[in-house]
Amino acid sequence: MSAAGDARAAAHQAWLRHLRSERGYSPQTLKAYGEDLQQLAQALHRQQLDETQVREADIRRLVALAARQGLSPRSQARRLSCWRGYFDWLALQGQMKANPARGVKAPKAPKRLPKALAPDQAMRLADHQALNSFESLRDKAAVELLYSSGLRVSELASLDRQYLEASLPDGGKYRSLSWWDAGQQQVTVTGKGRKMRTVPVGGAAMQALRDWLAFRDQWAAQQGAGAGQSPESGRGGASGPQAVAASPSDQAALFISQRGRRLSVRSFQARLGQLGVREGLSSRVHPHVLRHSFASHVLQSSGDLRAVQEMLGHSNIASTQIYTSLDFQRLAAVYDAAHPRARKP
Repeated sequence: MSAAGDARAAAHQAWLRHLRSERGYSPQTLKAYGEDLQQLAQALHRQQLDETQVREADIRRLVALAARQGLSPRSQARRLSCWRGYFDWLALQGQMKANPARGVKAPKAPKRLPKALAPDQAMRLADHQALNSFESLRDKAAVELLYSSGLRVSELASLDRQYLEASLPDGGKYRSLSWWDAGQQQVTVTGKGRKMRTVPVGGAAMQALRDWLAFRDQWAAQQGAGAGQSPESGRGGASGPQAVAASPSDQAALFISQRGRRLSVRSFQARLGQLGVREGLSSRVHPHVLRHSFASHVLQSSGDLRAVQEMLGHSNIASTQIYTSLDFQRLAAVYDAAHPRARKP
């Protein structure tokens, strides 16, 4: 790679690190942005251009080329968003005077309504019979909490069993970003863009969480290591495949695997998909379906759009208004099924 290519790659990595550490972007978004930057780098290399030489016409040509190659409008919009942010960052570093992507508009993508379960389907999923086992009680608590509080799966995975600040042996400090407050019956989560919000937890979810933690503490004692200890407690005495990890994040986590590690987003997604199949739900169930179901059902019952916006953590109420369309679809389906003159003869 040339010196110019090395400098470009270093700048890309520096911006992505900024998004991860300062803006709290998810790993999935960072991965997509990395690919978008790679596309930009390849195009500039072919044209023998440096970022500082890029003009609006160059960006328009790249967008038109991507459209001809079949890139979806949604992906084009994400790519443009990435490039705008990157060029803005370069300008802040004093490397550019103007953002060449700022005036380029992405093609309009067709609006896709989020999928939500019907209330009886959501209740069936949340009411599934939990066996007295590690995974069953944990999954029951996770499903109840997702549906109760409308959390993103990344927020669910980041939850600690309580707020914790602890000094570490290396002189650093562990501080909870998201946590369950059993006394106040609520969770506080750090969502997109490092925005924090507090959401109530319903009675069924509270009971499921208590059942899970009671079983988990018994399991930890049997393993010979304190899965519920604070980071200051150090490494437990367990060994083998079920040894409890010593990392502060793992030990503080609300949901863990049988290896004692914080349960990952992918694990949550896989477990919920398996549960949906087991309960006979027709569509594939993933964590965001429960978030959509939470929003739709609360809005149907309360009609309070602002409250739903706050509980979901949406910056723009337009993001929340889409659930009014879901509500109308439900009403239209009821009308079509019930009114004798709803359908043409």
